[in-house]
Amino acid sequence: MTDDNTPAKPSRKHSSQVVEGVERAASRAMLHAVGFSADDFRKPQVGVASTWSMVTPCNMHINGLAETVNASINAAGGKGVIYNTITISDGISMGTEGMKYSLVSREIIADSIEAVSGCMGHDGIIAIGGCDKNMPGCIMGLARLNRPAIFIYGGTIRPGKNHTDIISVFEAVGGHAKGTVSDIELKQIEETAIPGAGSCGGMYTANTMASAIEAMGMSLPGSSAQDAVSADKTQDCERAGQAILELLRRDIKPSDIMTREAFENAITVVIALGGSTNAVLHLIAMASTIGVRITLDDFTRIGQKVPVLADLRPSGQYLMSELIQIGGIQPLMKMLLERGLLHGDCLTVTGQTLADNLAKVQPYPQGQDIIRSFDNPIKRNSHLVILKGNLAPGGAVAKITGKEGLQFTGKARVFHSEEEAMAAILANKIVAGDVMVIRYEGPKGGPGMREMLSPTSAIMGQQLGDKVALITDGRFSGGSHGFVVGHVTPEAQAGGPIAIVQDGDEITIDAETRQIVLNLTDEEITRRLSNWQEPAPRYTRGVLAKYAKTVASASEGAVTDTNL
Repeated sequence: MTDDNTPAKPSRKHSSQVVEGVERAASRAMLHAVGFSADDFRKPQVGVASTWSMVTPCNMHINGLAETVNASINAAGGKGVIYNTITISDGISMGTEGMKYSLVSREIIADSIEAVSGCMGHDGIIAIGGCDKNMPGCIMGLARLNRPAIFIYGGTIRPGKNHTDIISVFEAVGGHAKGTVSDIELKQIEETAIPGAGSCGGMYTANTMASAIEAMGMSLPGSSAQDAVSADKTQDCERAGQAILELLRRDIKPSDIMTREAFENAITVVIALGGSTNAVLHLIAMASTIGVRITLDDFTRIGQKVPVLADLRPSGQYLMSELIQIGGIQPLMKMLLERGLLHGDCLTVTGQTLADNLAKVQPYPQGQDIIRSFDNPIKRNSHLVILKGNLAPGGAVAKITGKEGLQFTGKARVFHSEEEAMAAILANKIVAGDVMVIRYEGPKGGPGMREMLSPTSAIMGQQLGDKVALITDGRFSGGSHGFVVGHVTPEAQAGGPIAIVQDGDEITIDAETRQIVLNLTDEEITRRLSNWQEPAPRYTRGVLAKYAKTVASASEGAVTDTNL
């Protein structure tokens, strides 16, 4: 409110520089051509960053959501301006050379949102994302500009025939190689597992990051747990216009919301949901972008007191659509708040605190078994286990639910690429007791830190999930499960100890002591490292070469704007 108790006008501090004054006549002339009226030049401009494309079902519907958001901004007294940024598909490119562009796309998305809204003088921004990398990419772009902003999740896909999803297809490939899935069965799963629009249906990376962003306060309540094609998702978009205008009136910016405590809330909710290991990478990157320091040790500290409560895929049995039916993540967040595990005083994009938003949320219905009680958790502490040791001095991230055991010791089987490893699995050359080591797949070495979903799914499809471990300096999909360890740092390309592992070396992974150990003497490790030579870069031109030269380590979020 102003001193005379009249409502404060929404801020136009950026758009006014673009459209006000005689000298800006040419700018106004061009904006008239795209639909601006004379009155629109007196309104705050809100960029609507849409990740729509026909590249993937995750984003194929977002053009419609963007139009709804734009209309809601205009109805609330602002002027919406839709523009596009890119998206790629992990699920489609998985296991190919093209997957190396996946994590790179997160940086491109952040760059493009910063560039477009920064150039065009948008006073606020609403970003709509619907796949693994475009969500953190959107948040990083919003954080860089630090103007009033909201993120809207595109929503989850509905189940395929016989309760299937994309991971069902990947695991069927492994079953086919083993001989337990026929040609006809594989074709049927392929043709029916993806019934339409929306992000992959389990607590994979997309739903994990949507939940983390809502827990952080950057989405409106409920945004993370809605079907992509639903009245609820339409209403989420309709609410956005009034919400962004209120943020502009009060000058509430991402830096006011994305505090250290907000990131701790996000980590807590990710753990309780049994979320993706990619959340570690992305939350560290998002925090770095807004100027908050989050480290691997924070995941260990928080994980010691937060249990896994959600029985969701990939390790559990339920899909996100089924969690939506019982109330989404809001009742879970209220449980965590009442337990003292969330910071309730954190500001959110509603203009209210997290505790205020949750005050009237009703508990889950009696008899549901998707979200467990604190007395009966899936796991008493975090499934995201940060490991350190002589094989990963800078840390590694394991996804261990306990279903596959808590310790593993075996003999190394070393591969210099995902393709080499996948060929060995499908040829039935991987046996119980093996520790697969896939290296030179890190941020610099890949480059691009590919996800190892194809190997992990093939292992599960061959019923070796509790008999084989997999270690990599690459990443894992949110759909990966089994005894898997990724994000090994330093990576092989940087001369980390993973570079000198040889076939037959004994490796021990211990989730209880949080150690990953190459069972060699210090002298032998030093000797091997002294003889190691860095391989030539795989790319010398283009975006992958630029990425490899500027990217930080996985333990620093694999961001590209810290080494400049």
